[in-house]
Parts: sequence; C-alpha cells; structure tokens
Amino acid sequence: MLAKDILIDGYGRIREEVHAAVTGLGPDALNTAPAPGANSVAWLVWHLTRIQDDHVADAFGLDQVWLARGFEKRFALGLPRHDTGYGHTPERVAEVRVDSGDLLTGYYDAVHEQTLDALRALAAKDLERIVDERWDPPVSLGVRLVSVLSDDLQHVGQAAYVRGLLQRTES
Repeated sequence: MLAKDILIDGYGRIREEVHAAVTGLGPDALNTAPAPGANSVAWLVWHLTRIQDDHVADAFGLDQVWLARGFEKRFALGLPRHDTGYGHTPERVAEVRVDSGDLLTGYYDAVHEQTLDALRALAAKDLERIVDERWDPPVSLGVRLVSVLSDDLQHVGQAAYVRGLLQRTES
C-alpha cells in the first residue's frame, strides 16, 4: 500500500462522517449550539471544510473551491472571503447558519473531490516538499496532509456529538 492510498482512505472516512453528521438534520438542528458559546453542527462542518479547502489548495497551488466554485456566494455568510473560522468568537460562530445540510455536504463533496484529485497525483517524494516555512521545523506536504486529516476528524467527531446531544433533547 502506498502512502497516498492511506491518505485517500483517511480523507474518505472524513467524507463518510460529514454525511453522517449532517444528513437528515433540518435548519434548526444544524444551526443550534448545544450550549451558549458552543459550536453548531453547521459551523463545525463548514469550518472543517474551509480548513481542508484552504490548506489543500495552498499546499498544491490550487484555487479554493470556496471561491472558484461560488460557495462563498451560496453560503452568503457576510464573512471575509478567505475566512476559515479559525479563531472565531462565539458571536462569529453564530453567524454561520445554513438553510440546508445539502449546502454543507455539497461544499464538502466538492472539496473532497479536489483533495482526492491532488492525492491521486502524488508521488512518494512529494510528501517531503516543504509547504510552509513559517514553522520550526518547516512543514512538509505529508505533515500538512496528516494535520488537516486529524483536524477534520476531530471537528466531524464534535459535529456527531452535537447531533447526538440535540437529538436527545428532542426526544
């Protein structure tokens, strides 16, 4: 098994979990925080997708799906164009609202496809390429891809947890 095959499998698991966390939820459940100052399912999935979109596009020299395919306009959040949600205050988190889970999964699926296309073209030596020199040590492509994978899995796990909390309170 090649390293890129492991990465493709890992990113495929994120997609499965994003769909599981979102599918069947209406706008109220998607946009409700389980406690004051907490993150909603909508924000968590939007944020993990924005991070993947931003970081993968940057690492591979691609356009962000958010901008190139019009998702910024479809979401109409009123946030700065390149906002990924990093460092959002509870007030900013509350501004990320959607009318449908289809918008979230549609954006995630488009980012996922761009990610898979980039991963399929990888050669083993590519993983050593430095993509961010702002850190010490500098960040290689392999480390960046694992970092995004880890961050996305943590956020989608949180989204699944919030979904479960909200569904328990509805019962």
